[in-house]
Amino acid sequence: MGAAAASNLTPFVSAKSARKKKPKPKLGLAFWMERVLEECDRAAAGFEADPVHDLRVALRRCRSLADGLMAMDPDRSWKDMKKAGKKLFQALGELRDMQVMKEWIEKLGNPGDPVAVKLLNHVHARETECKQLAWKDLNQFDRRRWGQWSRSLPRRAARLRPGNPVYLHLALEKWTDAYELHKRAVRTRSQIALHQLRIGIKRFRYTVENFLPVQHALWGDRLKELQDLLGEVHDLDVLWATALEIMAFPDPESRSRWREKLNHERNERVERYRELMIGKQSLWRVWRAALPAGPDLRAAALNRLRVWAGYLDPDFAHAQRVSQLSLRLYDGLRFAHLLGDAHQHDSREVLEAAAFMHDVGRAKGSDKHQKRSFRLIMKLSRPLGWSPRELELAAVVARYHRGALPTPRRKIMQHLDLPDRHLALQLAGVLRLANALDTHNRARATLTVESRDHVVLIHAAGYSPLDRNAEEIAASRHLLEIVIHRPIMIRTLRTAPRRHPTAS
Repeated sequence: MGAAAASNLTPFVSAKSARKKKPKPKLGLAFWMERVLEECDRAAAGFEADPVHDLRVALRRCRSLADGLMAMDPDRSWKDMKKAGKKLFQALGELRDMQVMKEWIEKLGNPGDPVAVKLLNHVHARETECKQLAWKDLNQFDRRRWGQWSRSLPRRAARLRPGNPVYLHLALEKWTDAYELHKRAVRTRSQIALHQLRIGIKRFRYTVENFLPVQHALWGDRLKELQDLLGEVHDLDVLWATALEIMAFPDPESRSRWREKLNHERNERVERYRELMIGKQSLWRVWRAALPAGPDLRAAALNRLRVWAGYLDPDFAHAQRVSQLSLRLYDGLRFAHLLGDAHQHDSREVLEAAAFMHDVGRAKGSDKHQKRSFRLIMKLSRPLGWSPRELELAAVVARYHRGALPTPRRKIMQHLDLPDRHLALQLAGVLRLANALDTHNRARATLTVESRDHVVLIHAAGYSPLDRNAEEIAASRHLLEIVIHRPIMIRTLRTAPRRHPTAS
């Protein structure tokens, strides 16, 4: 379908949303949560079409923002807010369907058309019933609690600014889900598949709109157009199903006439969608090219795990220092040829992730927190770019950063394939020593490693053999000594004194 045909779609789109032009809406969780309360008051005045639509939009955006943020921030309030918003959103759903259906009937029907008259009578009666039900649900909506969330949740969201690379990873997840729905819809052409595709594109659109301002400036108009096209396809399908349900057609001729009208409107929109989204120049390809791939995808996934851990760990600065110490120790041992190959895993990234996440269990207390850390990591959805085995390996390594040694017979170690078990021992040994060095010294995350006469010498900043914690640090090196088959000696890292400029 060409540009002329596409332009034929615009009159009803503009008529459907005809209202006074408003300034471009602001973005951000605080704005939309406050907007929900304002639109509740407007909707309660009579549940007219515009206030109902605007309230559903505000609720949908709050829930969409929560979807993105709760992937990084596991605070329970996100789920509670989504649940509260969903109940009111769904309560207004059928009312909104009736109001949209009325617009379509008035557009497609002729004056005195018995089919249009019967459909409008049904819609008016059902709209009255839906308003009564919506009034009940609106009164049950806990505005006071919503107001509390509107103050607390934006503060949590502010820790991660729009445009952060983590959101590129989140957008790729939404793109992947939507693209799978696209392939199914193109293959089956069913009403259900097209409706699910619309929801998938809507989730991708809201992620881009709320979290990626640069990409939204480039893609926003097309994403809105696609959502509207598929939304109108769904509206037409609902109108036809309703007409059949209430037996609105008095004869075969009227049924055939309305079927032809609806098919014409529907097919125009489906063809416009196919024009934009199928082929070598499809928007799917444009969007995917701008999202992470290869090493960038791995880096974005690791960054996402880091952000998630930062929300949970009460002392994330410690985890960051432990991560630096772990990587320095790992690199020194690899350079000395004392650690084996990683096989199919990027063991350095697995170690880094385990170091960032090893203390997430402290969110619920310090006692046996390493076991809670393991369980929390195992419950995580695997980030795109990582294999399930890598995330499981990181969970096991984090589990053994302290406490009991990872013997082969332990149930947790048996989660891993045989080749991974030795790798887990190596990485856990590195993390165990790095964690002890920072826990008991909290100095700069600096150390050096050298192998001399079958002994590994580690010079660590801030370490003192006469410190009362030196004995615990010595015990923490035991696992690493086992896996590298070398004794480890820890010494103080001597730093050159800082030179002061001489007076001239």
